[in-house]
Amino acid sequence: MFVAAVPAQAFGTNCYVLAPAAGEQCVIVDPGIGIVRALDDVLAEHRLQPVAVLLTHGHLDHTFSVAPVCGARGIPAYVHPDDRELLDDPAKGFSSDMLNLFGGRLPYTAPDDVKPLGDGETISLAGLEVTVDHAPGHTGGSVMFRVAGGAAEEGESLFSGDVLFAGSIGRTDLPGGDLTAMLRSLRDKVLTLPDATRVLPGHGPSTTIGRERAANPYLREVTRQLAPPTKGL
Repeated sequence: MFVAAVPAQAFGTNCYVLAPAAGEQCVIVDPGIGIVRALDDVLAEHRLQPVAVLLTHGHLDHTFSVAPVCGARGIPAYVHPDDRELLDDPAKGFSSDMLNLFGGRLPYTAPDDVKPLGDGETISLAGLEVTVDHAPGHTGGSVMFRVAGGAAEEGESLFSGDVLFAGSIGRTDLPGGDLTAMLRSLRDKVLTLPDATRVLPGHGPSTTIGRERAANPYLREVTRQLAPPTKGL
């Protein structure tokens, strides 16, 4: 699988392009702020034809360019229904401080063609089989995408959005965030994955499930809480 990371101009958001190979159809994940020109360059360089945009969640740093990217090509955007309202009105996911960064106004439009993502479903796009894992906590509709390949070692690649980062996890203090739901997602959707799974997060460098299981303090705490009680003598 071909994977290219395209950094956005704000908030350090990672946009990803994935395809079976160069010169094929592709899928775009999380086109953030100021991404259009750099994304167009990557698509042209590798002769890729987008067929859809996949959104890990509805926050503006991951969705800002979804309308121009989709509109220029007549392709749909996919988002979990629980975050559809953020796609229509991203201000609902902002704190007051974040709204002030934009002067209280957001120069944003929603895409015309939006399709829902369901937990556990596998969708076929651009010759790829993409499995959707609903993992709420950062937002109510946060999802992760699992796709076979994309790394030197065999196994799946996990596009984790703002659920899991190298050494950290997504924040839960914004509107719609839920720490209990996040811990449940980490337990049920992250820690159940094989160690060899490559993690491509919404921010920061790539990592693996094995590395995070061993060193990520948040995952270690979840693991500790799940451990069976020590029996007395």
